[in-house]
Amino acid sequence: MEVYLDNSATTRSFDEVAALMTQIMCEDYGNPSSLHRKGVEAEKYIRYAKDVIAENLKVNQKEIFFTSGGTESDNLALMGCAYANCRSGRHLITTQIEHPAVLQTMKHLEEEGFRVTYLPVDEKGCIRLEDLQRAITGETILVSIMHTNNEVGSMQPIAEAGALIKGINPRILFHVDAVQGYGKCRIYPKRMKIDLLSVSGHKIHGPKGVGFLYVDEKVKIKPIVFGGGQQKGIRSGTENVPAIAGLAKAIEIIYSDLDREVENLYRLKRAFVSGVQKIDNVIVNGHPNETGAPHIVSVSFQGVRSEVILHALEDKGVYVSAGSACSARKPQPSATLRAMGIHTQLLGSTIRFSFSVFTTIEEINYTLQMLYDIIPMLRKYTRQ
Repeated sequence: MEVYLDNSATTRSFDEVAALMTQIMCEDYGNPSSLHRKGVEAEKYIRYAKDVIAENLKVNQKEIFFTSGGTESDNLALMGCAYANCRSGRHLITTQIEHPAVLQTMKHLEEEGFRVTYLPVDEKGCIRLEDLQRAITGETILVSIMHTNNEVGSMQPIAEAGALIKGINPRILFHVDAVQGYGKCRIYPKRMKIDLLSVSGHKIHGPKGVGFLYVDEKVKIKPIVFGGGQQKGIRSGTENVPAIAGLAKAIEIIYSDLDREVENLYRLKRAFVSGVQKIDNVIVNGHPNETGAPHIVSVSFQGVRSEVILHALEDKGVYVSAGSACSARKPQPSATLRAMGIHTQLLGSTIRFSFSVFTTIEEINYTLQMLYDIIPMLRKYTRQ
């Protein structure tokens, strides 16, 4: 049996997404900036995708900008807003457990003269609203908080944070990296006081290399990519029409029966957590129940290295992750786990299991059985 449980890294595309993209690449392949019929046909796909996303978020279609994915969306949101609003202040706020696309951008902005506050999290991986309130000053221009952590699945109090930020100063911009949360719940930026929202296609059974950034029409933002002035000059470059259309198709499919799919993910999560806790000396990190994300379970296996478990499971046809895919080839202790206060001995013994709409209970049971066989054997032969 082959079991893919690394869906937080990337997901398998829906068949309908692949079919639509093939049609556009082979038949409706015009440049959307061209004035002839082929160009007009291509532009229709972009307009339709904007309408799909705008309806899903309950925003205006002119507030949607397509990018190459979550990383670019985060970079554009943070740098574009920091540079555009620096006359009002140079203080930024984020958390210690953000994705590298946010953390590395913040480090860059620090080198540019901005001051950044990195909020701590509790042992479950959640920020404290009182810490956010204390961090805001008269110089604060932007707050960036991820919706769902990509390693442990902790879900931040986004609506409460938005209300707090705007209650203190309505001019402070609120950015949310929703790459792991979008497609797992309903997000309405206007209601939640979110000014900018980052989303990536390949986390929701869409294609790689495409995403979008929602930007409230009142937000001042500068481009970080320059060229032909596409997308109102905010993100130049010929639009990736096949991928944009594929992203919209994935959104239509995944939100057509979202409640049922999310409940099924939680059912799989409950079964997995209950089963893995039968193994001695394991710790499930974050929120192992419905207060955490439905598709992510982080487990520390005391006494066995993550890479050893990963490859032992791979030999059995089970594919998992030892952490964030973005840092997998540059092994170092997880910043998220460190921020949560996870014991040093467990930092290198943690595996992330992440599910999707394609995951079955049979695959969960098979994975558990492999763990029951593998972990005692690995511990037996691991040097103490």
